[in-house]
Amino acid sequence: MVKEDICPLDNKISQKLKGIEVDKAKVDVIAKLPHPTTVKGVRSFLGHAGFYRRFIKDFSKISRPMTHLLEKNTPFIFSNECIQAFETLKKKLTEAPILIAPDWDLPFELMCDASDFAIGAVLGQRHEKHFRPIHYASKTMNEAESHYTTTEKEMLAVVYAFEKFRSYLILNKSIVYTDHSALKYLFAKKDSKARLLRWVLLLQEFTFKVIDTKGAENLAADHLSRLENPYENVLDPKEVNEKFPLETLNMVTFRGDSSTPWFADYANYHAGNFIVKGMSSQQKNKFFKDVKHYFWDDPYLFKICADQMIRRCVAGQEALDILEACHSGPTGGHYGANYTAKKVFDSGFYWPTIYKDAHDLVTRCDTCQRQGKISQRDEMPQNSIQVYEIFDVWGIDFMGPFPSSRGNKYMLVAVDYLSKWVEAKELPTNDARVICKFLKSLFA
Repeated sequence: MVKEDICPLDNKISQKLKGIEVDKAKVDVIAKLPHPTTVKGVRSFLGHAGFYRRFIKDFSKISRPMTHLLEKNTPFIFSNECIQAFETLKKKLTEAPILIAPDWDLPFELMCDASDFAIGAVLGQRHEKHFRPIHYASKTMNEAESHYTTTEKEMLAVVYAFEKFRSYLILNKSIVYTDHSALKYLFAKKDSKARLLRWVLLLQEFTFKVIDTKGAENLAADHLSRLENPYENVLDPKEVNEKFPLETLNMVTFRGDSSTPWFADYANYHAGNFIVKGMSSQQKNKFFKDVKHYFWDDPYLFKICADQMIRRCVAGQEALDILEACHSGPTGGHYGANYTAKKVFDSGFYWPTIYKDAHDLVTRCDTCQRQGKISQRDEMPQNSIQVYEIFDVWGIDFMGPFPSSRGNKYMLVAVDYLSKWVEAKELPTNDARVICKFLKSLFA
């Protein structure tokens, strides 16, 4: 005899019937559905059930009492016939051939949606081009979650679905369908809001792609996110875990390792909110003072330098290769230590010992030691020289307002940069119209 608490995820072996039955946890959301009390509720439920109508024999006949309520000028009376049809369709939705066991060779598909007060998700797979459900899930938002923006609610539905179906999705490829197109750009890191980026990092351990679908094609998840009587014990009361499963997730490496980059502590703090243990109060003060100048953009750490330029942090052999290229590469020129370090900064890279490393490199450079220093006379000009012709470049500006003279308050002055030729015109106003008229008269 197999105990229920160690049975497989997909089906449980009943002790009473000594046979295989569907795990009730998978269908609780559907089994506990109260019957709809409005036309909108009927339409929502029939949309969900109709999504699987090809697997329900005589779907039209069964649903006829309920579809009659959608007809124009029909009073809404949910009769016993409607209740019987509702219960029959609920039973059909939670039995074979609709609900299937997972095929681990096929990718999983997630349909997620969120409303103002709840989120819903359906896990399934596509067999012969038809979507077949494996698991239903739905959850009522708490007070804080209900105040999220629309994008945050849709993202919350995705995070909840991956947490709920984690055992299926953790080592498998999956496809996420959502009717909120902004999520596709969110996963590309186009949004900088802290909560959304934290959720994106949480989902990095899964392999999936996001597909934007129309709401009409996402009926099952849409219905689960809009269940009536949301505050009764119908939905999953479990809170969504918004923290990393391990505090060391996305750590660069362990402290003390000889291969650890100098910026490992900063990267771990920004990527996973991980702080090295055992620091003294003085070390903590210095750490938090320094870490605010850095930010993480997977997979790189960047620093906002004193000149307000953003540079990528590098370490180890990569830093030495960059320094070598800036000093003796095709565009290097074998300059001195300070100028070589400046070229590294101009290339957008940073590490703390850059000046020391540049000095060491120059002192070891055989070419530099043989030739000596390069004088300014030997340097190529660093700034390009633009050749102008007369009347090619003009400077135009208004002067004034002055005391009114014959209705004119402003002077429009144009100066040729090369010949210093000056043209001036008195004008009553200083708008674009008078400038155009002046330019036409000047260049005609």
